Amino acid sequence: MSDDECPDAGRLMLISPERVFYAGLLGRPRRRSIGGFSVYVALQGELRVAIEGRPLQAGAMVYVPPYLTHNVEGDCRSVIVLVIEPESVLDGPMAALGTRIAGAGAGPLAGRIRRAYQTLVATGRREGFTTSEFDDLFFGESLPARRIDRRIAGAIARLNDVSGAAVTAEDCAATANLSQSRFLHLFKDETGVSFRALRAWKRARHLLHFVNAEINLAHLAQDIGYPDSTHFSHSIRRFYGLQPRAIFSGSRDLAIWRSDPHGAGVAEFRQGRP
Repeated sequence: MSDDECPDAGRLMLISPERVFYAGLLGRPRRRSIGGFSVYVALQGELRVAIEGRPLQAGAMVYVPPYLTHNVEGDCRSVIVLVIEPESVLDGPMAALGTRIAGAGAGPLAGRIRRAYQTLVATGRREGFTTSEFDDLFFGESLPARRIDRRIAGAIARLNDVSGAAVTAEDCAATANLSQSRFLHLFKDETGVSFRALRAWKRARHLLHFVNAEINLAHLAQDIGYPDSTHFSHSIRRFYGLQPRAIFSGSRDLAIWRSDPHGAGVAEFRQGRP
């Protein structure tokens, strides 16, 4: 299938602290290791996803659990990707969704997601969506939410802050009135992932808010929490399989809709740079 035969109705991303929907260029990524549950949907034809240590998966949809290293190829150069943050959902229902995607339910669900994307493009700009609205639109149901201890929920909220303010386990433990070792243990129990791993993913995820902006990448690296450009490039390449510059180059005409209708944190960030 040639690229000319592949649909490309519009490049679009919806992003909230708990969800991402992306329809746009796949690029030519090397191995990637997304920190959320990833659902890849072919706009047309098939996808081929090689997950490290597992047989090759091929079809209209492919499901990849968090932090598993994988490669993605498709018949079209554009793709749909949905990312569900692991701390926001229960493991059991996500495993069931993975089984559904691997079985007979893949075709109808892929069709639903494609139609939802086409509807979003046709209806135009819509911000302020909730997690339930996101799930209902793409999956036809709300994914069961994980209930998080309020002390850990507070730490997650800090990690989700796109301002890039430094967040350490020591500070979060002190805020929660816990020892650092107890905090780290409770954090992993509550979220299913270590504090260090989730912090690294959230920092790389913050990049997504700015990929269609004209912005100095060295400044961006510092402002979303990286100590220097080398760490920034290494982390982004690890999670997305692409260099930051390549991601920005392929996202110039990407429309970004946020769950916050005012985009407060992002707007303030942009105003802070010339």
